[in-house]
Amino acid sequence: MTTTMGVKIAVVGAGSTYTPELVDGLATRADRLPVDELALLDIDGPRLEIVAGLAGRMLRRREWSGRLTTTLDRDAALDGADFVVIQLRVGGQAARLVDETLPLRFGCIGQETTGPGGFAKALRTVPVVLDIAETAARRAAPGAWILDFTNPVGIVTQALLDAGYRAVGLCNVAITLQRRIAAARGVAPERVELEHVGLNHLTWERAVRVDGQDILPEMLDDDVAAANLAAELELPVDLLRALRAIPSYYLRYFYRTSEVLAEERAGHTRAKEVMEIERGLLDLYRDPALDVKPALLEKRGGAFYSEAAAQLMASLHAGTGDVQVVNVRNAGALPDLPADDVVEVPARVDRDGAHPLPLQPLAPEMRALVQHVKAYERLTVEAAISGDRTTALRALLSNPLVAEWDVALPLLDALLDANRDHLSRFFPVGRP
Repeated sequence: MTTTMGVKIAVVGAGSTYTPELVDGLATRADRLPVDELALLDIDGPRLEIVAGLAGRMLRRREWSGRLTTTLDRDAALDGADFVVIQLRVGGQAARLVDETLPLRFGCIGQETTGPGGFAKALRTVPVVLDIAETAARRAAPGAWILDFTNPVGIVTQALLDAGYRAVGLCNVAITLQRRIAAARGVAPERVELEHVGLNHLTWERAVRVDGQDILPEMLDDDVAAANLAAELELPVDLLRALRAIPSYYLRYFYRTSEVLAEERAGHTRAKEVMEIERGLLDLYRDPALDVKPALLEKRGGAFYSEAAAQLMASLHAGTGDVQVVNVRNAGALPDLPADDVVEVPARVDRDGAHPLPLQPLAPEMRALVQHVKAYERLTVEAAISGDRTTALRALLSNPLVAEWDVALPLLDALLDANRDHLSRFFPVGRP
């Protein structure tokens, strides 16, 4: 009889209101992923205590047999961990608000993962994640995996892999669409397979297969189905039909830039919405009688995050070889891009990692945008690590949502100044 050893999972940024989602996913997969210890780490002690309180009640309700620990000590959390889940937000929602509003002054859209806002977030985030990864390399279990859910996922995962860490990037866009299509069709999610191609937050579904049969042409040609899909994405039906693909919601920033910019200038700010939702969630989490994730959590975003994260860890641990959409090295999967570029594509997951499936080349209109954005991502990683302003300027110039010199130059100065407290590589001690 073979006994399956349990694992230790460390969650970095566990004070996030997402954490109950993750806990729920782990508890439902105890058969495939036996967890001996779940270590919750955050730098905000009071907030961690609130979130961990709900997590503990949820796990007791499910009669979970593992051990839940909370700590402010990074070393203690990472010691012996088999999986390190990173879900942090450098600067919190206050920094996100700047990401979404400051670019508007320069005629650019404000968004936390795309455009100049995503650029600023990457500069803040990459050095912090690399520092955590370095600690994990010293203190975690041999062969431990880093799972990055921290945005911008593609850029952060590129930095991790370029630095030699054992990492996989994770986003919920693909699994959310898969689950919605499955529900609409009345079939089990595992019967729906997406041909998901591109970069994180820059992807298209080129096929939607149910039991191996591609139903995407039927979806696009059916007036009602296509109209519903277009309305959900806030994109024109004719665009979807011209592409013969389903773009991710984030492509709206590229395909309808002027419209989005007008909306944002009119006052729509997602950061303020999230701040209000998080206040409400934390109030709910404080209730000692609450032992399930509240319905309000669905409005926070990140739908099916728990499904994606728990499924990925379970597959890496059990070596099941199932296919999941993740952020990994291209390794020839998309012939249009270099092998070492990080892409977001379907991959077969086993104990050795996530292996991207071979794919047909991208259509010209997709390839052009992907190559353009990938160049920006590469330069952004370099800038975040070096703290070099010229490299940062080149990165902004290569971002399709900035591009112009007369915009990029003052915009960079404003972004760096607004994020000064989180950019020590750009503002070392002793330099003005």
